[in-house]
Amino acid sequence: MTTEALVAEYFSSGTLAGLPSGHFIDGGFVAASGGRMMETFDPGASRAYHSFAAGNGDDVDRAVAAARRAGREWGWTKAGARGAILFRAAQIIRAEAGRLAVVESLDSGKTLQEAEGDVAGAVRCFEYYAGAADKIQGDTFPIGADYIGYSIEEPVGVTAHVIPWNYPLSTAARSIAPALAAGCTVVAKPAEQTPLTALMLADILLRAGLPAGVCNVITGTGAEAGGPLVAHPDVRHVTFTGSVATGIRVMQSAAANVASVVLELGGKSPLIVMADADMDAAVEGVLGAIYENAGQICSAGSRLVVERKIHAEMVERLSARAGSLRLGHGLRRPEVGALSSAAHLVKIEGYIEGARTRGIAIAAGGSRASDPENGKGWFFQPTILDAVSADDPVVQEEIFGPVLSVQVVEDEEEAVAVANGTDFGLVAGIYTGDFGRAHRMARDIDAGQVYINEYFAGGIEVPFGGNKLSGFGREKGFQALRSYTRTKSLTAKIS
Repeated sequence: MTTEALVAEYFSSGTLAGLPSGHFIDGGFVAASGGRMMETFDPGASRAYHSFAAGNGDDVDRAVAAARRAGREWGWTKAGARGAILFRAAQIIRAEAGRLAVVESLDSGKTLQEAEGDVAGAVRCFEYYAGAADKIQGDTFPIGADYIGYSIEEPVGVTAHVIPWNYPLSTAARSIAPALAAGCTVVAKPAEQTPLTALMLADILLRAGLPAGVCNVITGTGAEAGGPLVAHPDVRHVTFTGSVATGIRVMQSAAANVASVVLELGGKSPLIVMADADMDAAVEGVLGAIYENAGQICSAGSRLVVERKIHAEMVERLSARAGSLRLGHGLRRPEVGALSSAAHLVKIEGYIEGARTRGIAIAAGGSRASDPENGKGWFFQPTILDAVSADDPVVQEEIFGPVLSVQVVEDEEEAVAVANGTDFGLVAGIYTGDFGRAHRMARDIDAGQVYINEYFAGGIEVPFGGNKLSGFGREKGFQALRSYTRTKSLTAKIS
């Protein structure tokens, strides 16, 4: 069925046929052990459109047991054969891209074109790690002519993957693919707001040839399903993307079992624009950095750090563009989609009301909105808060919405100091025409990744992760594979 036909089906029936509703355990969809279900919502229409299994600790036990049983066979499967399965999965994802994108848009509220980009990214992720599977290798050690010393990289075992609601499919792919390439087994827990594409991905992997039990998906709330998963004694590694507070609890749970963790905990990323920058490129870069996915991106450029000489012009141009962006239901391909939930909308509105009370100038937006066709949905206008002080909550705290806070600086030195002026350190952006300045600033900014003259530059090949409260460990690139292997060293006397 074409993408257009799927969109028409949803708008005529209020749902889509064939959506998964059970956990995916040991190679098939199964009901929750307690028989309970919960609803998933369409943020663009603020209504439920499907139900899915509400899991608990018993379901987690079943999934982890299946992953553990499957682990020895999968871990000993030849690396080239593992890669071939991942490559077939990439081909199936590409063939079913339309359906995946429509479901992702419905579940998350993002625009259909953004969801299509996410699916394309998932394809590329599985292709990349398909090629990496047989490149995981050990080393040799120079310990003298009478000895031989070498190492091998083994899979760590059962891995848990806690997936956020803002990029459900692409975030699942970027941790599940390297885990499978390394020979690990997987139990994934998608966010309760966006459970469907992770379930669809598990089914695709099975159809691609992945043995039953190697990839399992448990749905439900964080408290009832996520908590038991990250605390399970048979889980040897946890990859978590989410809030700082929840990440700390995840790390504490994993520590009880001496399990390793990768934490990606969000950010308050600065986008620096110096007076010598290409203004047209900078304006487009800032708009994309903050308003893509309605600002619900851990690496969003939510702070514009701008040199005073161009501050007025930048804010004027950005405000005009922000005010003209078209909001609407994601399946209608607007420029800005909906927020994930009613509760998240209330949170964002609270930040703006607080800023208004403190006398901060609102250069654009600042209010709730709705889909222009149905009059519903959880939307917030693209917003710009101008000339904000460094200690204000809208500068220091992650709003996770379409809200840009502007900070004015005098020069390069102050720009770097302001960029480093929060407890986060995920990414940063720099727009300048001076090559040396760009790299000096990149050197001095405390962030896991720095973009120069193009925000969100890079791809699956580039390691991604944060410093400070943004977490630790790296996903993407070959570096991600290190989270899913353990080194065994061997030495032998030969004479």
